[in-house]
Amino acid sequence: MKPLVFRCFYRSVALSLVNRRLAVKLGSRGSVRFFSNNLVRDKAYIGGKWLSAESGATFQIKNPSTGETIASVPDMTAAETSAAIQKAYEAFQTWQYTTPKERSNALRRWYNLMIEHKEDLAGLITAEMGKPVGDAQGEIMYSAGFLEWYSEEARRVYGDIIPSSVPSKQYLAMKQPVGVTAMITPWNFPSGMLTRKAGAAIAAGCTVICKPAEDTPLSALALCVLAEEAGIPPGVFNIITSSRENTPEVGRLLTEDPRIAKFSFTGSTATGKLLLQQCASTVKRVSMELGGNAPFIVFNSANVEAAVTGAMASKFRCSGQTCVCANRILVQEDIHDAFVEALKKQVVGLKVGDGFAADTTQGPLINVSAVDKVSRLVEDATSKGAKVVVGGKRHERGENFYEPTIMTGVNESMQITQEEIFGPVASVIK
Repeated sequence: MKPLVFRCFYRSVALSLVNRRLAVKLGSRGSVRFFSNNLVRDKAYIGGKWLSAESGATFQIKNPSTGETIASVPDMTAAETSAAIQKAYEAFQTWQYTTPKERSNALRRWYNLMIEHKEDLAGLITAEMGKPVGDAQGEIMYSAGFLEWYSEEARRVYGDIIPSSVPSKQYLAMKQPVGVTAMITPWNFPSGMLTRKAGAAIAAGCTVICKPAEDTPLSALALCVLAEEAGIPPGVFNIITSSRENTPEVGRLLTEDPRIAKFSFTGSTATGKLLLQQCASTVKRVSMELGGNAPFIVFNSANVEAAVTGAMASKFRCSGQTCVCANRILVQEDIHDAFVEALKKQVVGLKVGDGFAADTTQGPLINVSAVDKVSRLVEDATSKGAKVVVGGKRHERGENFYEPTIMTGVNESMQITQEEIFGPVASVIK
């Protein structure tokens, strides 16, 4: 029996072209910035075709900064998902036999196209997710970097010759693709998380079905345009789109369908637990990157300036919306006051605004629910004795904005130390 080794993930890992320019409001002056819209699609990508939902249903994608609708995409259900699985399953029957060199070349072409279109891809991230365009450009560069990396690693999937204890036998280990892989990717890094997962799977000879977060599917669909141009065959890379209401049934099929051999998810711990339970029914290979309660620890011996620089980078990146953001900042008593004062000077200098504005360092949170959660955590902490040093309330910029905040006097009785904040709030524990 041949061993099935899935060397795939970096961690644990009618065509609808809208022939117009996409206008995005910029800042309080209401000025307008345009970027090329050639990569925007309002259809899902299944089996090499751009498809609508069978019901014709769609859902809207909104710019979290302005609230404006920037596109509508198909609201797919389990029926379309099953069809996508079948297309990926059929494509795997041939893709698995392509040579490492062929897969490497295809991924390299895909990488080159991402670099060629990096400004448009970054603009799309800012439009649908809200992060400052400079941060979005950085995401595109490391997103493309995953494809570059896997294009090179595709040629290096070596087997092993294992010493035998029996003179008449020789043991060989061969690495083979496991089959169809399913992925659910998050909204905070809509390009980077997709290429990190899909690039690895495709390099290994697997086929891919991905359901991107319902808030940010446009980046995933744009990558389909470039994958097709790069020569990725039909059925090898598929994107299904579904609303928050239809996501549970789509997710259940992706985790329970026996045609899928591997499942990967990046998102909340609660959702990850549910998906793991569902994957158990078919004993799938699973990779999970879930939320956490990351500490940032500052000892008395620390250099205050260096500690604050590190805390700012860790806490306020992407307006605090990353799974590796510092959730609890634990500062030793002797250095506490100096650290908080230095941190305050940096936080008050942050510029909250539209992601397309040149001076913006903090964009919006992804939606109103995210702001509600942050507000709830801050209110709970203050009701139990925490002190707001700066910020502490919704920002006047709009309903999806929250002020960069520092809180002191935080202790373990407060929900903010027990839940992932996912917002621009630095909770300092003395």
